[in-house]
Amino acid sequence: MEQNHQSTVVITGASSGVGLYAAKALAKTGKWYVVMACRDLSKAERAAQEVGMAQDSYTVMEVDLASLEKVKRFVNTFRESRRSLDALVCNAAVYLPLLKEPMWSVDGYELSVATNHLGHFLLCNLMLDDLKKSPARDKRLVILGTVTANPKELGGKIPIPAPPDLGNLQGFEQGFQAPISMINGKKFKSGKAYKDSKLCNVLTMRELHRRYHESTGIIFSSLYPGCVADTPLFRNHYPLFQKLFPLFQKNITGGYVSQDLAGERVAALVKDPEYKESGMYWSWGNRQKKDRKSFVQEVSDEANDNDKAIKLWELSSKLVGLS
Repeated sequence: MEQNHQSTVVITGASSGVGLYAAKALAKTGKWYVVMACRDLSKAERAAQEVGMAQDSYTVMEVDLASLEKVKRFVNTFRESRRSLDALVCNAAVYLPLLKEPMWSVDGYELSVATNHLGHFLLCNLMLDDLKKSPARDKRLVILGTVTANPKELGGKIPIPAPPDLGNLQGFEQGFQAPISMINGKKFKSGKAYKDSKLCNVLTMRELHRRYHESTGIIFSSLYPGCVADTPLFRNHYPLFQKLFPLFQKNITGGYVSQDLAGERVAALVKDPEYKESGMYWSWGNRQKKDRKSFVQEVSDEANDNDKAIKLWELSSKLVGLS
């Protein structure tokens, strides 16, 4: 198939889990060429072959979202490929629930916020230009959300270790360098740092929509694809948790969703006409049903706070060197 008949999508963290299966789902349509943006190139290559992606349906490019320099390098490498960008999926995330002390990115920021929010924030801002230039009529930017960062959903009501709370962004205001490891400037809690970073993802999506949808026509959206209880996202959790959590979700809550189905749902947000409304947060609730219909999920009051979204945008721009 000639390149100009195919749309191109960049998916971060596509070497495993939901990102890999979203890549597979889009590649198999024959209409999408997938750029798998990953830290480990050989792992991504192996993964693509294991799930049966055709050799000419994808390419693997290196990105490490925890390094602002490497995000910029990835964007340059992508531009050198001369492909037009029709969709960007911000999927990659690290979750480090057992840390007692923060780990720091190469730029000196707490690692989960650096990777999940700041790296993606920079990537979105840089690749907006590429999306704008695409001749496609339907261009989309999708950022993955999570139930745990949304207290309006059942799975987000569990306050362990603490609910997401960005406070007044004091940690970002103070430069977010050691010893400051939390966005609200308070004591480090690893599980909460992850939730905070995912709340930032939804605020970023909404602010992208507010700033750019009308002038560019780009569709900005987020989703919670269901509880993918056996995703590699949990690889840093207790081994017993990794064993029991999928069983609990499959047999007790009924909330378990396979990586394959979650990947199909992400792919749907990239390509299906029913997801053409910008600024939405889509969910399938917490059930494993292939034919289950999606709906627009209400987000938390904090994720709906426009003033906070604007402030987060301005402070994040400073931290990633955009302003």
